[in-house]
Amino acid sequence: MIDLKNVVKRFDDFTALDGVDLTIPTGTSFGLLGSNGAGKSTILRLLSGIYKAESGEVLVDGEEVFDHEKVKERVFFIDDETVQFGHFTLKELKDYYKGFYPKFSEEMFKQLAERVKLPMDKKTDTFSKGMKRQAIVITGLACGTDYLLLDEAFDGLDPTMRIIVKKMLVDAIIDRGLTTIISSHNLKEINEVCDSVALLHRGKILFSRDLDSVKGNIHKVQCAFPQEYTREAFENAEILHYERNGSVHYFIIKGSEDEIREYFGPKSPLILDIIPMTLEEIFIYEMEGLGYSAEELDK
Repeated sequence: MIDLKNVVKRFDDFTALDGVDLTIPTGTSFGLLGSNGAGKSTILRLLSGIYKAESGEVLVDGEEVFDHEKVKERVFFIDDETVQFGHFTLKELKDYYKGFYPKFSEEMFKQLAERVKLPMDKKTDTFSKGMKRQAIVITGLACGTDYLLLDEAFDGLDPTMRIIVKKMLVDAIIDRGLTTIISSHNLKEINEVCDSVALLHRGKILFSRDLDSVKGNIHKVQCAFPQEYTREAFENAEILHYERNGSVHYFIIKGSEDEIREYFGPKSPLILDIIPMTLEEIFIYEMEGLGYSAEELDK
């Protein structure tokens, strides 16, 4: 398990993380969402031991990460930059990382390299951005770590390679219980790969949830009733948004479908439609419920 406990990280007078608490269970595919500068990359660099927190604890299975070689052997970090080690060929890149990771699998590396069909003897600085990302992903998976951290994991990949990389990650999660932590500002990609997610804004965690529970616990509802009701008649429901157009009431409301039907049932609705919401819509209304506007989060 990964634990961040009241973590503060500053760069001069800028506070990148401000009292962050976050728990990520083993075997999870976990997404870090947020705009640029929200703190996603800082969390990954703390977990990989690149940064040291000013205060708080950064723990992998109960042990501090920073300056702890044995813990770092269990974590592989894929940066959003693709310029590192450009003078290496793919074979040299493999041999370099093999020296740091005792569980490195030559067999797995060979299988993955054959799948992405990258040249082994060309320097990686001749690769496209997408090819560089493929190279470091297959190297990271072959290192056999328990935790794989990916910063903007699919940036620079064409649609076909995105599918291939996602499948490689999912296979590793299923086959060996790999814990992946993926930062992204792309909700669609997080939804496709991750089962849990945290939303960051200005160095704080706004919420951390299981995605299935997020999608199953907030709904768009439209109703019409045989008698007149005002907004105040629905005060005991957890309503994130309400509007009315003529006789039709529109709600964004928290609760399961069964709970929603049970709640509105006594008012004998003439119409009760529960409409699916996209993950983006859910997050927008969740954020507004916490007092943040979507426009502010894009800053």
